[in-house]
Amino acid sequence: MTAVRTLLVTGASGAGRSTVAAAVAAAAAGGGSRTLLLTADRAAAEVTAPGLTVGPVDPAAAFREGALDAQSRTGALLALLGAAPLDPEELTELPGADPLALLRALRQARVLSDQDDTGAAGPSPWDLVVVDLPAVRDALRMLALPEQLRRYLWRLLPPDRQAARALRPVLAQLAGVPMPAEWAYDAAARADRELAAVQAVIEDPGTAVAVVLDPGARPQEALRTARTGLALYGHRLAAVVANRLLPTGSADAFLAGLSGQQQSELKAVAESCAADGVPLVELPHLGREPRTPADLAELGGVPLSGGPARAAEPWEVEDLLDTEGHFLWVLPLPGADREGLDLVRRGDELVVDAGGFRRILPLPSALRRCTVQGAALRDGALRVRFVPDPTVWPS
Repeated sequence: MTAVRTLLVTGASGAGRSTVAAAVAAAAAGGGSRTLLLTADRAAAEVTAPGLTVGPVDPAAAFREGALDAQSRTGALLALLGAAPLDPEELTELPGADPLALLRALRQARVLSDQDDTGAAGPSPWDLVVVDLPAVRDALRMLALPEQLRRYLWRLLPPDRQAARALRPVLAQLAGVPMPAEWAYDAAARADRELAAVQAVIEDPGTAVAVVLDPGARPQEALRTARTGLALYGHRLAAVVANRLLPTGSADAFLAGLSGQQQSELKAVAESCAADGVPLVELPHLGREPRTPADLAELGGVPLSGGPARAAEPWEVEDLLDTEGHFLWVLPLPGADREGLDLVRRGDELVVDAGGFRRILPLPSALRRCTVQGAALRDGALRVRFVPDPTVWPS
């Protein structure tokens, strides 16, 4: 069975992410791939192309479905408290419902049967799933949600404390105070399974990211943000798309000036792509908003979905004990600068802030018995030095 590939399309605000996502999906479908386009953009959801299936994401409907499901699972508790259940007509999505709806749609799109709580699933009906994501910062925070929420669950309801669940009624009688209810642990376990499934899709080797830029609107800043955030969260960059490029060599002075500015910005973008080994795809400005299959075809097929995704750079631990007396943990962070960089050791974890993003990284086993000696940012990588802690390091 062929593995499912997932392409996550994000980029600068207003750069035409939805159009590029639709063009990628249409091109893949035209090439014979069973392709699904997931989008919350109404215009993109109306795109039609031979062989393309569009899955519109409705945050309001997804929120209502999730809220009603949670209400049904806690019905006994609500009845005990005397609370009246909410009707579907009363429910309006809350802020933050959009990314959760998109993540849920992505998880469901990767499996054919995803109905029970055991995680059992059948083969996917898709070869390629193209996901129209929000702008870069919101997209990266959305993709980080499953890992972050799972960590919160583990802290609030640790699995190792669930061994005493059978004693909870007895303890409640002895202590005279209510103990955490069974439903809380069941709900946490179910949420963890669902979040783990989403995280598995995001971290799958067949999942990659394309970043769409507008060469006339400070593309270097958007690309730098994307490169740093993607590297910090371990995502693979498939390509950078320079969208809406004006033709060069125009006799009109106004158009020639705009085109010249684009080409100047494009040169710097191309240098960054070359440094990262990532292809730069150039798409022309059609002079209109692409909507029809012919418009999408005119964009040139957008060759982003073919071939394997470029693997993310590994986070390597270099053993330099014999030569320099320390370990070196190398974290690739292209585009990061010292001004927006910070790191803190917290127990067996390292908290890294870079480019306005934060990730809490578990330390490799060897580094947990070490102390942080220092760190340096050089050549697009953060190098953290660890020296053995004599109080716990074996002699």
